[in-house]
Amino acid sequence: MAMLSHLSASLLSHTATALHFRLPLASASLAKLHSYPPNPFNLRPRRFFPPAGSLPTNVSMDSPSRNADLSVDSVADGLRKQSLVEDKVKLGLEDLNWDHSFVRELPGDPRSDAIPREVLNACYTNVSPSVEVEDPQLVAWSESVADLLDIDPKEFERPDFPYLFSGATPLVGGMPYAQCYGGHQFGMWAGQLGDGRAITLGELLNSKSQRWELQLKGAGKTPYSRFADGLAVLRSSIREFLCSEAIHCLGIPTTRALCLVTTGKFVTRDMFYDGNPKDEPGAIVCRVAQSFLRFGSYQIHASRGKFDIVRALADYAIRHHFPHIENMSRSESLSFSTGKEDDSIVDLTSNKYAAWIVEVAELTASLVARWQGVGFTHGVLNTDNMSVLGLTIDYGPFGFLDAFDPSFTPNTTDLPGRRYCFANQPDIGLWNIAQFASTLSSAQLINDKEANYAMERYGTKFMEEYESIMTRKLGLPKYNKQLISKLLNNMAVDKVDYTNFFRLLSNIKADPSIPEDQLLVPLKAVLLDIGKERKDAWTSWVKSYIEELSSSDIPDEERKASMNSVNPKYILRNYLCQSAIDAAETGDFGEVRRLLKVMERPYDDQPGMEKYARLPPAWAYRPGVCMLSCSS
Repeated sequence: MAMLSHLSASLLSHTATALHFRLPLASASLAKLHSYPPNPFNLRPRRFFPPAGSLPTNVSMDSPSRNADLSVDSVADGLRKQSLVEDKVKLGLEDLNWDHSFVRELPGDPRSDAIPREVLNACYTNVSPSVEVEDPQLVAWSESVADLLDIDPKEFERPDFPYLFSGATPLVGGMPYAQCYGGHQFGMWAGQLGDGRAITLGELLNSKSQRWELQLKGAGKTPYSRFADGLAVLRSSIREFLCSEAIHCLGIPTTRALCLVTTGKFVTRDMFYDGNPKDEPGAIVCRVAQSFLRFGSYQIHASRGKFDIVRALADYAIRHHFPHIENMSRSESLSFSTGKEDDSIVDLTSNKYAAWIVEVAELTASLVARWQGVGFTHGVLNTDNMSVLGLTIDYGPFGFLDAFDPSFTPNTTDLPGRRYCFANQPDIGLWNIAQFASTLSSAQLINDKEANYAMERYGTKFMEEYESIMTRKLGLPKYNKQLISKLLNNMAVDKVDYTNFFRLLSNIKADPSIPEDQLLVPLKAVLLDIGKERKDAWTSWVKSYIEELSSSDIPDEERKASMNSVNPKYILRNYLCQSAIDAAETGDFGEVRRLLKVMERPYDDQPGMEKYARLPPAWAYRPGVCMLSCSS
């Protein structure tokens, strides 16, 4: 517990300490943490990372969509890809290669009805989509996800495609099920949750032998629906579809989205929980991931004392998604000292579960650091919304920062505590890892020292990633904590647009001779309505920044190109989503498709698309646009 507090106090030295701003987690929630022995934190342990390419998720900050069009290597790579186009496998929907390992290898519910109930001793329930449709329509689809699954683009032109991907018509070879899981919601144990409106159609093996699950969100009731209808509305489905692809194209690990279809039926929703429900168009998004396993997938069984299922699930995840851990041997010498005594050695080669949670912790830390880098706030970081693969999962009331505000939360349900606000995300990631470690400890898969080490690695990995990201965002030759802390403080005071500021920052020249009254010219579009005192503060910071840049011999244009490759011009602001939603609800899906195309190249200038980089208009701050509820 002391170790967790130590880590929690140090994770946000920029966004919190620099701003004299803390949003501590509720003490009652922290008290629920599993107790681990304190760690001295005075060592630099050898890092444990998976071999390159062991997880085919896009974890690199060097997204293929970034500004590298003038690079010889990228041009050559583009030509190679172009030459392979005709050699790619293109399958019809009846020819997909299904392989249902989850239902084959793990215990299932003996019942297959959708009656809401506690599902015991099972990881899933076989249940088919039950949504009613009436002339369903294809709204949009992702070419890159179709390519990932080897699906022929012509399949999306089929008249029956909307029926197949609404679940109204079964896919040949599919084996639908809903997963059982639990979780902590807003810091409190919620018991059984599960896939209440998501039904996995099954698992595919593509031509590269990569395993992908297809899941329909909004396809009808399951045993985990509780008192809900198992359906989804067009509004929330557009948001999830677009953000899944936007986050991927930003270079951040995420679940993907193959397509979005309307059901032709209306669904009743009370968006603000204020007793004023209304009918909205129904829709279904097809989500795609290598696995939808969550921390809560393990927690539910541990909470019931079914530790054999916890072990079976851990074995399953390692076997299919972390095979390099299964194949480790002592010759790899993955041993780490966590103290001075001999019994303080953590040997990851002697316990695959310890190696696994360390990797899950590092993947999670890397994910959260990347969120912080682009100003993304998930909004609902419950343990049932945490992927064991380190993916962004479950897009509900998410939001990107507009004006920089560390206390920003896009979730109305998160008010007034703001547990899941932007500044708290690193701490919450650690808290959730602690819950996961407690689960594995209770099943006797790891001991306290191993759990302690996993949490230490989370903190170390987060700071390594975050410092690297911020260094690149500013184009600095090396990390400068004081400079970055002062910048974030200035941005918070003046409510500077997070995305546009960093994009414009690359226009500053490393020239100490620039006249003082000209220093802020490159930033004038984002430094709005500031008085003399604040102008002086910014001028002082820019002077320090130029001085730091001048210590490097990198040419201005080269630095600008490098900064633009990590500072997006386009992000999926909530008002952009709302504009697409408003049009789609009238039957015009064109804006959804245009927005998807823009978000597929967030780091490119895209002449003619500048309107998608504009600051939010006044109407964007109305309820239901800038902030949403969990039901959204």
